[in-house]
This record gives sequence, C-alpha cells and structure tokens, in this order.
Amino acid sequence: MWSLILKRIGVGLVTVVAVSFIIFAGTKILPGDAAQIQLGQNATVENLAAMRAEMGLDKPYLIQYFTWAGNFITGDLGSSLASDVPLTQLIADRYQNTVMVAVLTALIGVPISLLMGILAAMFPGSAYDRVLTFVSVSLVASPEFLTATLLVLLFVLGMGIGTAVVVGSTEGKGFFSLISHFALPITTLSFVIASQLIRMSRAAVLNVMSSPYIEMAILKGVPRHRIIFRHALLNSIGPIVNVVALNLAYLVTGVIVVEVYFGYPGLATLIVQGVQSRDFVMVQGLGMIFCLTYVILMLIADVAAYASNPRLRHPK
Repeated sequence: MWSLILKRIGVGLVTVVAVSFIIFAGTKILPGDAAQIQLGQNATVENLAAMRAEMGLDKPYLIQYFTWAGNFITGDLGSSLASDVPLTQLIADRYQNTVMVAVLTALIGVPISLLMGILAAMFPGSAYDRVLTFVSVSLVASPEFLTATLLVLLFVLGMGIGTAVVVGSTEGKGFFSLISHFALPITTLSFVIASQLIRMSRAAVLNVMSSPYIEMAILKGVPRHRIIFRHALLNSIGPIVNVVALNLAYLVTGVIVVEVYFGYPGLATLIVQGVQSRDFVMVQGLGMIFCLTYVILMLIADVAAYASNPRLRHPK
C-alpha cells in the first residue's frame, strides 16, 4: 500500500514540475513585457532596463524559472504587476467565493448524482433509466453558459425567483442562506457534474453486476437493492471516486464561465483578469495552485481506490 502511494506521489511531483515548465514557458511567449506593463507605455529605455534588472528579467530563462519555482515553494507568490498587491492577499480576497460554491455544490450535487446513477443501475432498461441516460447525455453536450442562460430565463425572468448576478457578502450567513445566495451557480454546476457522475456510477455498478459472484447472489434470491448497496457498490467504488475527484477539482479550478456569467469574484475570474492585463505573476501563481489542487485530489482518489479494492493492492 505504501509503495503504491509513494509511486503516486512521485507521479504527482513529476506532473507538477512538468506543468510548472509549461506555465512558465507559456507566460514567456505571450506578447508583452512585465517591466513594460508595470512602467507603462511612456517609460524610457533606461527605466525599462533598470526595471528588468530589478525583476530579474535580464537573466537567462532557466535561472528565472528556478528563481520563480524556489519562491513558489517557499510560499512567496510575488506581487501582481497590475495592482502591485501581494498575490496572497488577492487570493485571500477571492478564494472564499470559489471554495464556498464548490463545497455547496459538492454537498448537494455529488450525493444526488451518485444516488440517481445507482438507482439507474438497479433498474437497467427501465423508463427511468432511459430518461436519465438521455438527460445526462444532453447535459454533457450543453456548455455551462447555455445551462446558466436557461436557468436565468426560467427562474429569474420567467418565475421572478433569484437574481442573475450574485452580489453581496456571505459573512455570517447560515447554510440555507448560502444556498439561496448562490442558488443559480450551484444549480448550474450541479448539472455539469451530474452529467458525468450519473453515467459513470451507473456504468461502474453495472460492470460489477456482471461478475460471477453477483450472478450467484441473484440466483440465490438476494434482493437486488441489497446486492448493489452491500456488494456491487463497494467493488465499483474505485472508478467512482476518481470521477468524483475530477469533478471536485473542476469545481475549484474550472468554473471560469460560471463565475464570469454570474458576476461573482472568485479565483477563476482572477486568472482571467491576469491574462487580460498580461499579469504574468498572477497567471503563474494561480496556474500552479490549480495544478496542485488537481494533483492532491487525484492522489486522494487513488489512495481511496487502493484502500477500498484489494485487487488493486494485490494485482496478481
């Protein structure tokens, strides 16, 4: 078990290093110069040269990379080029909204989606299964902005419920008040993750249901719900956990469209602003934070899969 975990940690570290190279190289090939952005268009050649030397931009790219990576490891993310505010402070002002929406969506959308997928596996080929499969496939083909637009048209314009723009502070609000505050973003994201979780949980359970020991239990007359919840579900937890982890990572790092559409400030909109203003420091820092989020969640998913399935720990 520990050897498998150490291997996954090693793969995760290699992934982080590779992504750091890509992020650093990507920001370097973007048009614009960090010193030029900070000093403005009217800066003289002498001022630009002095600023580049102060920021270390006159050094070779390899030295710049290791300097930036070393600062990131020590927790020094640098300051925004656009506002000259420490990046940690900007993140502290924004992360609450992103994390709040992600947590609420996970608490509501993940259990409901898994339960719906398991129920579809209990009654394969039924009208419920066919309708649910059609709806989940339709949701996969629907981008977030389309889903959000339909929800706004239905609830805000049609029924007069809620608002299309999420404004106001969340401090001091209870659980149900937060759900009401972020109702439309949560609903939009729940539809997005449901499209994958429903199909994956259904397919994983049905795959286990074709095993010989499950067929023996069916022949013995064991009720189908007991077979699924006590036997099939535990053996299909591995792929389900991986999909859940991927969707949780998406909720934290991939909600750019939803944040921009509903107008609430989060980490995703912060990195968009960094790209628009050529704020390379912000793009690099947030890109690495998003990468670490994915790697950590996938590591947790792999450990959970190993712990729940002895066949993964002892493949022979």
